[in-house]
Amino acid sequence: MTYHIDPKLPLTGEIRRIAGVRIGRAVESLEASRTEPEKGLHDARKRFKELRALFALVRSGDRGFCRKENRRYRDIARTIAGAREATALIETFDRLVKESPDEFASGGLDDVRAVLVARRERIAHDRADLGPVIAAAIAGCGEGRMALHGVVLPDDPQLAADVLAEGSGRTLRHAARGLAVAAKRGKAEDFHNLRKAVKAHWMHLSLLRGVWPPPLKSRRKAVEALGEQLGDLNDIFVMRWLIDAEGRELGVRKQLALLRRQLKRSEKRLRKACLKEARRLFSEKRKPTLRKIADRYQSSAGNAPPQADTADVSA
Repeated sequence: MTYHIDPKLPLTGEIRRIAGVRIGRAVESLEASRTEPEKGLHDARKRFKELRALFALVRSGDRGFCRKENRRYRDIARTIAGAREATALIETFDRLVKESPDEFASGGLDDVRAVLVARRERIAHDRADLGPVIAAAIAGCGEGRMALHGVVLPDDPQLAADVLAEGSGRTLRHAARGLAVAAKRGKAEDFHNLRKAVKAHWMHLSLLRGVWPPPLKSRRKAVEALGEQLGDLNDIFVMRWLIDAEGRELGVRKQLALLRRQLKRSEKRLRKACLKEARRLFSEKRKPTLRKIADRYQSSAGNAPPQADTADVSA
């Protein structure tokens, strides 16, 4: 697995290596999207999220560089946002059917699903000429790869450990703050912000898997599951918005009333489950964990002599 930082190697070289690999995989996904647009663009957006999480983790070591690169991949990701949301709505509909099969047994909502499928196909058709967008995204990745030569981070183990601990702590704070706001106010954007922090934390667990205190495996699994639940909740919010905005195109009043009931029921369950699990994961004190990360990083770094930065950012 290339998406983790080796404490035995200089931090600058590791960030260049990891970012270079993720950029390369993003380009591969973008190239693949010429024939499989939905899958390719979706995979590329995942790589951009990994890059942004990487730069967020080491931001205090080179703030100017990390802020600039975060904006770069955020902007590229926005240009390739495609039909994935439309597909997610179909998946949400199917999940509702699975949760309440008796409610959907009559087939009265089959027409609604057909409309959602037609909507996805229409969006995909509207974006059929993706060539210029893909080319621009690949060019942006090339610029980002060249920019990696300019990042300079502290390679001294103690200073590098402080950078990683600070970046980890910032994301944990964002998650705790997102949890508090979602629990108190509970708006769709509050849960969306919580989800972003949870996903970033999951990526940081991967990046620091060699130094994060145990139990790491079970935490990664729990954080990943929470991120998926928050994603399901976000899809419900999006579908409710779609019903409000395009209800007449989706179905008749009776059909939409049934769909709203099922959405409300699923939303209530997911809100409760997400908040409960987020409290379990993010209500603990952060300082002891961050101290252990720093100590374990320095200890691991001290087990091998310093090595020159020979990372190949062209990979």
